[in-house]
Amino acid sequence: MMDKSQHNVRRHMAHKGRGALGNPVNRYQPTGVTWDDEIEGPTPVTECRAVQASSIIARNSSPDIPFTQSINPYQGCEHGCIYCYARPTHAYLDLSPGIDFETKLSYKVNAATQLARELARPGYQCTAITLGANTDPYQPVEKTHRITREILQVLQRCRHPVSIITKGALITRDIDILAEMAAHGLCSVAISITTLDHGLKRLMEPRAASTRARLAAMGSLSAAGIPVSLLFAPVIPALNDGDMEGILLAARDAGAHSASYILLRLPLEVREMFFDWLYLHFPLRAEHVISLLRQSRGGADYDARFGHRMRGTGIFADLLAQRFRLSCKRLGINLRGPVTTRTDLFKPPEEHVNAEKAAEAALQIELFGA
Repeated sequence: MMDKSQHNVRRHMAHKGRGALGNPVNRYQPTGVTWDDEIEGPTPVTECRAVQASSIIARNSSPDIPFTQSINPYQGCEHGCIYCYARPTHAYLDLSPGIDFETKLSYKVNAATQLARELARPGYQCTAITLGANTDPYQPVEKTHRITREILQVLQRCRHPVSIITKGALITRDIDILAEMAAHGLCSVAISITTLDHGLKRLMEPRAASTRARLAAMGSLSAAGIPVSLLFAPVIPALNDGDMEGILLAARDAGAHSASYILLRLPLEVREMFFDWLYLHFPLRAEHVISLLRQSRGGADYDARFGHRMRGTGIFADLLAQRFRLSCKRLGINLRGPVTTRTDLFKPPEEHVNAEKAAEAALQIELFGA
């Protein structure tokens, strides 16, 4: 890790409205992805290009994650959260996990069509699909491209269960779909809230919705009969952990039925990027934050082991867990996981099932005759 003086040299690299301070080199060799020339100026602008997805449903087998299927409508995220564990995935595109992750985005233009095709496959097993596992499905570009809404329309038509994780207030636009699905036990929503301090939110999540807007969205969803939970994540020692009780109270009052939290994770490139940001914006507190993190990670900056990476270990992690449990109990907030959604109502999309059958029949005729 760089020492304090080296971190402070990077002050001039902060960009208004962006989380990362620069564009660190990714860890892979170039893969041939080409973008327009770099945008000059104090605030890099957002570029968003269409890509064709060859598959859309991602599978997961991690014991730490309460879902097995997910969809990411976008690659990269304009919210610019400095702590985002998804930043290193931009290296797969030969792009930086820094400013590139926030400004060079891709949207899967064929997501809805590809989803219908995958749901129609004969061997498909229906389990809930999570939106927002990697990048936010309701980041600002969704207002223009509407990929998340198109995906929800397919899931609604097929009576397929869905869970959504977001810090975007734009989710209220889709209450018409979500409320209808919720009435049949087919959806739940988790709203991520990290702080009640507007100044800290602006630095840490520069283009995400305000805390007030997220709480208002939570209230609107709950009033429409949509199960809503709070995700207090990430918890950053000595930075936002003091907001825990206040956030739980505000979420409870807004209609959250349950809550969970995740301790800050610093995988791969995120580590140095977060430390640079921390020394820039909180130079007097940085060493204390890092010390508490290491105490909760067995002396390291990150512990990737299943069962440890989400909660941490040690005195601080234990006290955090006790605070959270006791606050939820006092407020009457459920500590259980997300709402269990139904799978028995699922019906594959007929148009794609019929197309597959027609293609198979045509192949049989070609091979064996009428």
